[in-house]
Amino acid sequence: MAGRLIPPELTAACARVSPAGPAGPDGGGTARAAYVAWPASVAEASAVISAAAGLGLTVLPRGTGTRLAWGAPPRGCDLIVETTGLNAVLEHAAGDLVARVQAGVRLADLAATLAGAGQRLALDPPGGATIGGLIATGVAGPLRLRYGTPRDLLIGITVIRADGVVTRSGGKVVKNVAGYDLGKLYTGSYGTLGLIAEATFRLHPRPAAVSFVTLDCAGPAAAQQALAQAAGSALAPVAAEIDRPARDAQVRAGILLEGEPGSVAERASGLASLLGGGAAVSAEQPPWWGRGAASAAGTVLRIAFWPGQLAAVLGAIDAAALAAGLDPAVSGSAAAGVIHAAVPASAAPAAVAGFVTGLRAGLPGGPDDPSGSAASTDDGLDGASPDDAGPPARASAVVLHAPAEVISAVDIWGPVPSLPLMRSVKDQFDPGHRMAPGRFAGGI
Repeated sequence: MAGRLIPPELTAACARVSPAGPAGPDGGGTARAAYVAWPASVAEASAVISAAAGLGLTVLPRGTGTRLAWGAPPRGCDLIVETTGLNAVLEHAAGDLVARVQAGVRLADLAATLAGAGQRLALDPPGGATIGGLIATGVAGPLRLRYGTPRDLLIGITVIRADGVVTRSGGKVVKNVAGYDLGKLYTGSYGTLGLIAEATFRLHPRPAAVSFVTLDCAGPAAAQQALAQAAGSALAPVAAEIDRPARDAQVRAGILLEGEPGSVAERASGLASLLGGGAAVSAEQPPWWGRGAASAAGTVLRIAFWPGQLAAVLGAIDAAALAAGLDPAVSGSAAAGVIHAAVPASAAPAAVAGFVTGLRAGLPGGPDDPSGSAASTDDGLDGASPDDAGPPARASAVVLHAPAEVISAVDIWGPVPSLPLMRSVKDQFDPGHRMAPGRFAGGI
């Protein structure tokens, strides 16, 4: 493809466009891009997407590519629009605890900028990424227990629709509720509704001190009880994680406390007493902390559930893994109802597919669960997230990323109750289905 001529409509719209080339970026799967554009402004991004629409090209937004392999491989990928040129912190209103940034700003760079004012964007996903990528995938780290996901911190957004039209929602005031809430709609949309160009976030002060209280639990039930005690206490933990590196390994629990030094020390001591013998207190995070979905190659599943069902979920993972002959590592924000199960890339695709199928059947609320217990919905295009307190639904298991052989053998999204609504939204925002087509659930 290196010799392919670039349509003049693209070069007129954006100063930097090139053929993708045989070693160029792809669409995260089998779809190889023909062209790559690097817009340096929102106006250029709008113009190049408008030109692509006129040419009938399929488009995939891309930041650093950290999570480009998440979701299904797009059916088509004629043009990749790189957002790394949109890398400006446009405004930091420190007095209002608000920042407005372009989508290509890296989370680490934004953190360094905000740190000078003693502030932060309370998102700590593993592996880093651009701001646009974080919103597009809806990813969050351990701090989600206290601060939520990107959709909870987003108060304004600028997006470019599939036809190139620039649309804005929200504002720079935390309580601004004018207009449609495009931020929640675009969070977790995987680039299928348009390109995220700018975002305005609510910020929080950086803590003066932190303390980690860790505990080796006797089993899943003990881990569930420990996390419930911590999260339900008046000691205000901001994160509560678990880690289990193998099926028969001990479950390790960790709880993070933040605040002023004196308060943190007192609360950490109180939490250690509450959790009982064996609880340790340290200012250093455990080496497994925040491992999440970015820590492993191979297949990684995100499992969303009501936090009170942790023991049942771990039991379902074990049963499905044993039947498939696998030994997944498990970690994540158990007190927030989101954990990850990782299977090595060396695992046989058929075994991984069997594990996914068996797990979905055995999760709380699934067909093999006699209790019919409910769990929260998963992140997605309809704006739902595992942290919502909306109508209950069965627990879910989504394959975040996997080898191509696994993706072809299993439905990576699983049952999606709101799929008709999500398809209707896709039809309205992208009638030609040109934005990352097929990357989301149901072929959206």
